[in-house]
Amino acid sequence: MEYLLLIYEDATTPVECQTPSNEDGHSTVLDEYMAFTKEVESAGILLGANPLQPIETATTVRIRNGKTETVDGPFAETKENLAGYYLLNCQSQDEALTWAAKIPGAKWGSIEVRPIMNLT
Repeated sequence: MEYLLLIYEDATTPVECQTPSNEDGHSTVLDEYMAFTKEVESAGILLGANPLQPIETATTVRIRNGKTETVDGPFAETKENLAGYYLLNCQSQDEALTWAAKIPGAKWGSIEVRPIMNLT
């Protein structure tokens, strides 16, 4: 079954401030994400993954009274924002939860695990 692992981070704290850099000044967060990505690739369960641009780049679209409205930024006010995702093919929800706990962002944010609805 396919599971979408949604990575949420604190919108008020830049990720660079949430985790340290190594001696070279390179972000250890990026290293951790690259290692996790290689791990799920090696396990043969990775279907897709992408980080998202900062929340300031978002635009919300909605239709009200037949008119299309666009608003800069997210629709909902929240302390956390969606930062990226992994789409994994896991045997069970327990397996998906185990992988979610390994995502580096779980240390300072949260990971929402949602099964993909199969319509076919």
